[in-house]
Amino acid sequence: MKQINLIAFLFICVFSTSTFAQKNKKLDIIAYYTGDSKLINEYEVNKLNQIIFSFCHLKDGKLSVDSPKDSITIKHLVSLKAKNPQLKIILSLGGWGGCEPCSSAFSTAEGRLIFAKSVKEVSDYFKVDGLDLDWEYPAIEGLPGHLYQTVDKPNFTELLKILRSTLGKKYELSFAAGGFQKYLDESIDWKAVTPLVNRINIMSYDLVNGYSKVTGHHTPLYSTNPKEESTDRAVTFLLKQGIPAEKLIIGGAFYTRTWKNVENVNNGLYQSGEHTEGVQFKNSSTVYTEANGWKYFWDDKAKAPYWYNEKEKVFATGDDLASIKAKTEYVKAKKLGGIMFWELPLDKTRDGMVNAIYEVKTK
Repeated sequence: MKQINLIAFLFICVFSTSTFAQKNKKLDIIAYYTGDSKLINEYEVNKLNQIIFSFCHLKDGKLSVDSPKDSITIKHLVSLKAKNPQLKIILSLGGWGGCEPCSSAFSTAEGRLIFAKSVKEVSDYFKVDGLDLDWEYPAIEGLPGHLYQTVDKPNFTELLKILRSTLGKKYELSFAAGGFQKYLDESIDWKAVTPLVNRINIMSYDLVNGYSKVTGHHTPLYSTNPKEESTDRAVTFLLKQGIPAEKLIIGGAFYTRTWKNVENVNNGLYQSGEHTEGVQFKNSSTVYTEANGWKYFWDDKAKAPYWYNEKEKVFATGDDLASIKAKTEYVKAKKLGGIMFWELPLDKTRDGMVNAIYEVKTK
């Protein structure tokens, strides 16, 4: 009898330990994806929990897949779930410059219902797992010239209410949230919206963007001064709104933002310049080399890298392996829901950013 009890006790201990380990590793790795049905096969899909297909758009007020090519891609993404039971496929509406009709379309109860019904129809047809709203931005200016109005804020809440009631609990609902203070203050009724969504994908990148005439960290983990936007600043704000930590997803940038005509002061950081095209992470190790005139710097306060080319007077900011690991450690420490990134095709297919996140997740 004692022996049986001992075996039972040991079994409980082993089971508890393994359950605890699994709980500890509950950190979603979420990839935005604009590629086709073939490119995805080059990546380690088994390390991902969600792929967000980007982007669908509005057509006559309904969720629309833009082309037959996109339909093929979505169907292929869904087929990947057979080998990856943890994987969910989400459709995203909008994107930067992709939500021009949103303010108008979602301004009436009828418009919101038409859209919600179309989301259900499209989701059922493709057998996807949910919708990510990437409206940039309700109630504040996004792409210059796009309609935005104060009433977008309550309309966004009403849109999520009708989506949730139409889709039911089976489907996931998330939205891409601006990581900057004006959005956090003015775009969303956080208390009303939070119970309706599974997660909030904080775009904690482009915090210094293409419209800025001054350089800075575009995707820092921490602020280096009280006025500087950062991942931690956005997370701290949202936690204070009472949002459960597990619903918050922070963002990584698999690309740099670059400025030219930047004087060699403070290695180009916080200096005036002209924004120019950046570099994809998968190409960064061959571009940002000493042979090409680049020097690498690490801001230990921001937990962010930057690069400066003194000869060319060019400054670059983004994430690298060190900063993406720091962000993932932050997710674990704060017990957040996970980390998402823009976007998978900018990563190396092996030993890149996704692998760095996965290593921290599973250690």
